[in-house]
Amino acid sequence: MPVTKLYWMPALQSHNHKRPGPDLSGEADPTADRREEGYGREIREIQSELAGLRSELRRFIEHANRQNVDAALSGLRREYADLFIEQTLSDADQRLQERMIRNCPMREKCHAVFFEFLKASVEHIRDGEVSEEVVQSYRDRLATLRKAGKLESCATCFAETNRLFEKQLDLMRSLGVYRENREASSSVTDLPDEVLVRDILEPLANQHRFRIVQALATESQTFSSLSNLTDLRGGNLLFHLKKLQDAGMILQRHERGDYIITEKGYKALTGIGSLYASLGP
Repeated sequence: MPVTKLYWMPALQSHNHKRPGPDLSGEADPTADRREEGYGREIREIQSELAGLRSELRRFIEHANRQNVDAALSGLRREYADLFIEQTLSDADQRLQERMIRNCPMREKCHAVFFEFLKASVEHIRDGEVSEEVVQSYRDRLATLRKAGKLESCATCFAETNRLFEKQLDLMRSLGVYRENREASSSVTDLPDEVLVRDILEPLANQHRFRIVQALATESQTFSSLSNLTDLRGGNLLFHLKKLQDAGMILQRHERGDYIITEKGYKALTGIGSLYASLGP
């Protein structure tokens, strides 16, 4: 037994290490400080990496959504170009018949000229892209025709033709066919307040309509799915969809088809997202 004690006690003492704990002497522990500083640095690095990952993920989602919108619009143009053109020309013919001066001796001749002009311009939907130069060539052509109109009443018919042409351009913008290069306004006072409120702010200044555009930014939606999303039924949902369609934010594939976001709608939504991010919560 004594021998056992001689060998056992030193063994116990050799493993009697001090556990880390507070320094009761009142002096700072430099090892603990360095350890805490290292932990803080690692946490900051992890936070920085997470912020970078969130930024990359956001850019990826926006890029994927943009590709989805472009693909949907491209498919829509290919599949329904004939329908868009047919409906546009039918509307143009009806509007010209209704609004051109009735007792003008040049009415029939001018109607044919205006209709051919509009027919040629709307055919660019098939091209998938129309440049600023092409659009300007049509504006110049209409201006040349206007100079040839000597009668005082010609102003009415040319104004209607120009309105129908601008309506075609709105459709091409919605389909992503016409992407004009607009210079940023040099002053907030130069912004067209009436147009901005009517065509951008007012259509999206409603929670139901904003949620509809958000949903369409990722994929096309049926009337039923949008009804479930917004809890709106029948005429109530149609009212909001009509608002967005009139503003060029969304399109319907055909009379009873899916709804998709337009180029304008997608840009408006991402612009609001950027504005929100820059202003902060």
